[in-house]
Amino acid sequence: MTKKIVNSAGKRKTAIARATIKKGKGRVRINKIPVELYEPEIARWKIMEPLKIAGKYMDKIDIEVDVSGGGFMGQANAVRTAIARGLVEYTGEAQLKTLFLSYDRNLLVSDARKKEPKKPLGRGARKKRQKSYR
Repeated sequence: MTKKIVNSAGKRKTAIARATIKKGKGRVRINKIPVELYEPEIARWKIMEPLKIAGKYMDKIDIEVDVSGGGFMGQANAVRTAIARGLVEYTGEAQLKTLFLSYDRNLLVSDARKKEPKKPLGRGARKKRQKSYR
């Protein structure tokens, strides 16, 4: 454990998560809600992945995450990226980084894909009104 406080960020679609990692007792809060109570459950499972992988470090660290924008799954992916990046920076261990990368690259690399904007004369990004010749 090298640094005292680490700030990190994660993004997915329009969701942005900012995590603060500091010395503590193993508490993890997302928008001031403990991660154990975070709903929906499938999003909680996604968020818990980096915490389970970095198991031995978790009892000495407090993590506070603020997330906004996007839907619940985009927010969950942004939170897990922010937590994983912060843990790697806080611990300074290359072994933890390789563990995260071998499990899922998106733990450390934000997903750059965005929703394509809607175009005129259509119902969405690609779909157009049906053309009639008669």
